[in-house]
Amino acid sequence: MNSTQQKKLLEAFIEIIRKTSTELPKDVIESVRKGHGAEDKGSRGDYALGIIQKNIDLAKLKSQPLCQDTGSILFYIHYPKKLEHDAVAKVIRKAVVAATKKGYLRQNSVDSITGKNSGTNVGPGSPTLHLEPWSKDVFEVRLMLKGGGCENVGVQYSLPDGRIGAGRDLAGVKKCILDAVYQAQGKGCGPGILGVTIGGDRATGYLTSKEQFLRKLGDRNPDPVLAKLEDECLVEANQLGIGPMGFGGKTTLLGVKVGVLNRLPASFFVSVSYMCWAFRRQGATVTSKGEIKKWLY
Repeated sequence: MNSTQQKKLLEAFIEIIRKTSTELPKDVIESVRKGHGAEDKGSRGDYALGIIQKNIDLAKLKSQPLCQDTGSILFYIHYPKKLEHDAVAKVIRKAVVAATKKGYLRQNSVDSITGKNSGTNVGPGSPTLHLEPWSKDVFEVRLMLKGGGCENVGVQYSLPDGRIGAGRDLAGVKKCILDAVYQAQGKGCGPGILGVTIGGDRATGYLTSKEQFLRKLGDRNPDPVLAKLEDECLVEANQLGIGPMGFGGKTTLLGVKVGVLNRLPASFFVSVSYMCWAFRRQGATVTSKGEIKKWLY
């Protein structure tokens, strides 16, 4: 990778970070507006979603972060296999440092032992890079910024779970999903979106549950059983009356996305990741020369 290519790719990655941090994708904005329209006028839910929409509009107008917590930085990237993994990773880390300096990302990564903040958002595990080489001569870049408030209310269940009466079946899975929503209540900055994995081990379950957030909110699960589960959980969660920010109302969740992994006979995990209304997820196709050709969301 020559210096000109590095410079152009750096600029492209910085722009992807800026757009992700400051502008919600269309599918999320549409879901927030739909939820707002469902709330009773003058209610606390109506007020909360009205403020959220103003926040969305103002952040885009000023090109400033949607939230003071710009969150964990999660990259999912396919890159041309002719390029070296380490070279790609180096450019991404430089982009994170530059975006932090420009204010698109807050200084939000601290040493877990000392509590010291590097001020760059770069350190062990930050940013998180999922890099896969492929045969195409373009980058496919997806970025997710996941705040700490919503991360704190993620939960993993091991079935059977006598506390909630959940067995090793889809009825038990549904109980886990709805229990996760109930336990979150007003925490996690709702209305939220759930990413769920049925099966896997403890690590792959959480990893795949976050990958569900890369799907668009309006998509349809290709598995009819999972599609039905997603629909039912969304409807039933929104009947709990928790509402935006826990203030009460009809919009507790904006979406539920479920994936499945094989598991060991001895284990049956249900992993639930929670995403806040500030669903900062964006992506782009970028040429090997560093030109953004297409936005993915």
